[in-house]
Amino acid sequence: MSRISQPDPELTHRLTRRGMLGVAAGATAAALLGAAATPATAAETADKTSGRGRPVLPPGRLGIQLYSLRDKVSTLGFAPVFAELEKYGYDEVEFAGYTQGSAGPITLAQLKRLARDHGLNPIGSHVGYYSDDPNAYTFAQNLTKVLDDAQALGLKHIGTASGPFRYGSTVDAWKRAAEEFNTYGAAAKARGMKFYQHNHSEEFSFATDNPNVRLYDVLLKETDPDLVFLEMDIYWAYSGQFRFSTRPDGTPAPFEPLNYVLRQPHRYPLFHVKDGVSDPSNTYGYRMTDVGDGDIDYQKFISAVTRLRGERLAHHWQAEHDQPTESFTFARRSSAYLHSLREKC
Repeated sequence: MSRISQPDPELTHRLTRRGMLGVAAGATAAALLGAAATPATAAETADKTSGRGRPVLPPGRLGIQLYSLRDKVSTLGFAPVFAELEKYGYDEVEFAGYTQGSAGPITLAQLKRLARDHGLNPIGSHVGYYSDDPNAYTFAQNLTKVLDDAQALGLKHIGTASGPFRYGSTVDAWKRAAEEFNTYGAAAKARGMKFYQHNHSEEFSFATDNPNVRLYDVLLKETDPDLVFLEMDIYWAYSGQFRFSTRPDGTPAPFEPLNYVLRQPHRYPLFHVKDGVSDPSNTYGYRMTDVGDGDIDYQKFISAVTRLRGERLAHHWQAEHDQPTESFTFARRSSAYLHSLREKC
């Protein structure tokens, strides 16, 4: 079960901001508000923001991408970081390297045990796709080593945050990259793992040789759905919607990121839950912020996925912020917000 976060004095503001999106505070939010508000204020906030449905976040499925906490790992080490994540109510961790400049050496066996000692399930890891260095720790250069390490950690997923741009941005270039992804997926599957690719916004751009074709669609079509999976970074997907809803010739090409998931939910075992404030003056359409402080409707998005038949526990939701102002604060507030969400009745 997901552990309940500690009282959060900043949650009242966050729930009030999301009231227009139908966010439900409910009993969990009232507990989280604790000393932050009088009982009357907490109840009033809950009534304004919510119905009384079940938690949107499935039990045991809240994780965090450790890249968000790289400053703390490098200065404090993994043990204090994992202790904080346990306290904040996290269930899982996704690695961004197995040292991250950690204070003091650590083996994979120690790292696995340390995570489990704090009730954290190592769910996945990001590894590079390719490199010009033949000794690089990437799928293309050292597939066996990458899979050996993932297996030693007990990971169920092993993937890359690199886009399939190795050979360019043409349709054939992406077909070639998809073929390599299928190879990595087959090797991962043979060891009981799933290979996945994490998107940024550029994956939703158009092929340079065919502006009617969205590159992300090439990736989905050309990869074997039993071998290659996707980790949708929801923030970057909506950034892609902002940037690439018009073809290079100016004709409309709208798309909705959520619909990709609803059409093939089995292909999306992992998500990055990252938030942003809408800002059309920004190249990417959003300014990144802590989860719950932005304009992405996570009550709607997560509910839509988890309410599909058989899908409630089939996905893992990893909070992330690329450049948090204070990384522990980000982790604490994001967990509190996500635990507070309730489905609409």
